[in-house]
Amino acid sequence: MVKNRTCVFISGQGSNLKNLIYHSRDNNFPIKICLIASNNKNAYGIKYAQKYKIPYITFNTQLKNYNNKILLNLRKHKISFICLAGYMRIISPNLIMKYKNRIINIHPSLLPKFKGLNTFSRMLKNKEKRAGCTVHYVNKKLDSGNSIVQKSFFIKENDKVSNLKEKTQRLEYKAFPEAIIKIFRNKTNS
Repeated sequence: MVKNRTCVFISGQGSNLKNLIYHSRDNNFPIKICLIASNNKNAYGIKYAQKYKIPYITFNTQLKNYNNKILLNLRKHKISFICLAGYMRIISPNLIMKYKNRIINIHPSLLPKFKGLNTFSRMLKNKEKRAGCTVHYVNKKLDSGNSIVQKSFFIKENDKVSNLKEKTQRLEYKAFPEAIIKIFRNKTNS
């Protein structure tokens, strides 16, 4: 199987990155992580890049030319697919255009509900019955691209932000690889 050369963008802990690295080591999984990109030079997830000897870049989104650095590295590593895994920045329209329908994100809510940040506290405030996650394509509007996979669970009366986050992350570890398999299975069959 020819694997799709993938870059994973992170900002923090990198638990979804770690999960994707684990899956990508399976011969039948359709992606190979060839680059990790982070807007946070202190992101814990960079330790996974080092541990698994995956090239990585860090960049400062305050600098004017940071997008050029990203694009140069994507080209250098022949990246054909991008996963946003806890990446807390908006992707530039230029990058979205160059990688049209080849950038996916995982979001900790059942989109279109609760786009953006602070999803869990907003769910509780809104007295939602269900929580979950969505893997979706990235387009120019925040958390608005077509959904690929959604997974959900019922919110219990005593749930707080911390355990909603924990339960959601457990679902994310299933949803993200499932979405990637679904995308590339559909491409092979079309």
